[in-house]
Amino acid sequence: MNNPHHLNPTSLKSRFTTRFLRALTKIRAQKPISSSSPTEIFRRYRRIKVAADKSMAYSVRSRRIWSRAMLWKLRSRSYRRQDPCSGRRSGKTNQAIMKKSSNENTTTRREDGVGFVEEADELRQLVPGGETMNLCNLLDETAHYIKCLTTQVQLFSPIGKG
Repeated sequence: MNNPHHLNPTSLKSRFTTRFLRALTKIRAQKPISSSSPTEIFRRYRRIKVAADKSMAYSVRSRRIWSRAMLWKLRSRSYRRQDPCSGRRSGKTNQAIMKKSSNENTTTRREDGVGFVEEADELRQLVPGGETMNLCNLLDETAHYIKCLTTQVQLFSPIGKG
């Protein structure tokens, strides 16, 4: 009765897989690559990477700061690419999108602890949206982000073997 290949539809892995496969289908339906030039291969690689990142962030929804930051970054890249001549700006800023509640980012960096400042700053650069987080939120978001990246690797590893 317990099938190991059956995914729980509410699990992170299931939501990510569904979204990513849908995105890959759209990529494949686009204009096929006519040449195997390094430029064309790189463009396809970027589309797949963006699809994986976007699928992962949407799978988590807006419950996490890192997913909101990643989606904001992807949307702003898309917006700039579509309308580079427009001087219009989105009404929301990066920090406004990442702050879901007013109490999430109230701790200042001085309260993070003297011994961990350099390590925390390195983490802030790795986790999307990490620049605005206090140490407690940063560690929580990092743990969840690693869990999502692990899920991504688990889904991609059979593809690399085959």
